[in-house]
Amino acid sequence: MSVQTLSELFLAAVHNTPRPDLFSYRDQTGQYTDVSSEETLRRVRALKYGMRSLGLKEGDKVAILSENRLEWALCDLASLCGGMVSVPVYSTLMSHTVEYILKDCEPKIVFVSSEEQAAKIHSIRENLPFLEDVVAFDETNLPNILPFQKLLRIGQNLVDENPPTPREECVNVDKDSPCSIIYTSGTTGDPKGVVLSHWNFVSNVQAIQELFPIRPTDKTLSFLPLSHVLERMAGYYTMINAGAGIAFAERMDTVPVDIQDVKPTIIISVPRLYEKIYGKTNALAMAGSPIKKNIFFWARNLGMECARRETEGKPINAWMSFQRALADKLVFSKLRAKLGGNIRFMVSGGAPLNSRINQFFYASKLFIFEGYGLTETSPVISCNCTGKLRFGSVGTILSCCDVRIAEDGEIQIKGPQVMLGYFNNQAATDEIMDADGWLATGDIGHIDEDGYLFITDRKKDIIVTAGGKNIAPQPIENLLRSDKFVSQVVVIGDQRQFLTALIVPDMEVLEKWATTENISYAGYGELVATSEVHELFQSIIEKANKDLPGFNQVKKCSLLKNEFTLENGELTPTMKVKRFAIGKKYKDVISAMYPTPLAEDED
Repeated sequence: MSVQTLSELFLAAVHNTPRPDLFSYRDQTGQYTDVSSEETLRRVRALKYGMRSLGLKEGDKVAILSENRLEWALCDLASLCGGMVSVPVYSTLMSHTVEYILKDCEPKIVFVSSEEQAAKIHSIRENLPFLEDVVAFDETNLPNILPFQKLLRIGQNLVDENPPTPREECVNVDKDSPCSIIYTSGTTGDPKGVVLSHWNFVSNVQAIQELFPIRPTDKTLSFLPLSHVLERMAGYYTMINAGAGIAFAERMDTVPVDIQDVKPTIIISVPRLYEKIYGKTNALAMAGSPIKKNIFFWARNLGMECARRETEGKPINAWMSFQRALADKLVFSKLRAKLGGNIRFMVSGGAPLNSRINQFFYASKLFIFEGYGLTETSPVISCNCTGKLRFGSVGTILSCCDVRIAEDGEIQIKGPQVMLGYFNNQAATDEIMDADGWLATGDIGHIDEDGYLFITDRKKDIIVTAGGKNIAPQPIENLLRSDKFVSQVVVIGDQRQFLTALIVPDMEVLEKWATTENISYAGYGELVATSEVHELFQSIIEKANKDLPGFNQVKKCSLLKNEFTLENGELTPTMKVKRFAIGKKYKDVISAMYPTPLAEDED
């Protein structure tokens, strides 16, 4: 019988591809500890019975407010096996947003990771009359908290008293029944709960494994939040299904060290990680001796040219092959070693990946396969893969779904991975799904003659200038962000005469440059205000403009000393820019770049 639910997927993996390190985590001694498939099943079984002892039953909501860790997976798997509906909540969310989500879905239980997360629930608990239990993974001094280990012991005692038969391991649920509600981190408005079924996820897992040869010998490092649908499907369910191992990063800031210890073969991330690695690699080269600098840039340019030729099916002659081998020995092998030395491939999703960065990693034999999808599509719609890679595209359409381009360029999808709908929000569901099951993604794109999908921009982010030009800001931002001095950028121009940009410099790189230029300053504010720094960034703008048509060129920029952050309401939990919030916060800065309305015409 084929696997159709996530609980069946988990049990099949435990029995068919058992391994001693299904999960790994860094323990209190600082070493990675492995948890076998058998032990995972034992704990999941105990936790399921423990949750039943609290009165939870099939269809009940189970919220998980936690960073990536073993207990997150155990709670999710126990919920799935118990026929419950898991509701992951980003650990970075503020209490008021957590309250909104919990009030919307009304879980009976909330699992929290730490004292910090428990405090969020404690501060709003009186507003959550439906919430019956709060369970904490770590010890906490807050009242009315049930320790996770105690719940496991309760469940294990129940299992020992009445051991389940193999048929009783999991509740027999329909493949189209809800398994999770994932709240979008949307850039505008309140979060919406995306209701996904077992088959939504499983069909996507199976389609992905048609493209990627993931094996039991593989291991991934999990650091992209499991509340993010990409990590949930690709870095978690897909890995379990393939019999691969999952190691949890200790924290986001320890990822470089964790990679060295785990030595993963697969990495799944959003573009920000690859941008940072690329930027630091270039900055390190610039700080080296003239000989090392020249060797690096020779190797980079040669490797990227070979990458272009290879993916376009063009020949690489013997002389280029010889140089490529030398470049690999002198430069690229060192980068691979810093990433653990075992990576077979990496996946990028959630936002556009700059083509030059992708070419650089390809030259380093660190292949990044960029894909595309939405929370509402579980998530993958298309993806590049081995033997089918086109830089700048998000790959070809998965075999399980259909895609069409509407008259206005919007991408629409129909397939088994499309959500059941938005929880408690039929009006919002009807806005993006028609009666025939076609979902409007809100993204603008096109499909080329070879079947590769290209994303132009978000429909709602399109800038319409005062001159009537429709401009997609993301490709421009992507181009600017490829420069080592640029950390974050937002292009402005809606209903304006021309484009401008708010730029947050990479302060680490900028400070090193300022030191070499003997620029004196006191704090980031003074640094970004110096004439030398403004001249530097103006040259960056001018360089980017050479690759852009006239009306897409950025005329002016303003430098900001502070990064856009989730805490300040400028980013979503998935690190997407909240354009409206940034436009409102920096209204005066933006206005200063347009001193004389309509004084400049479009090119």
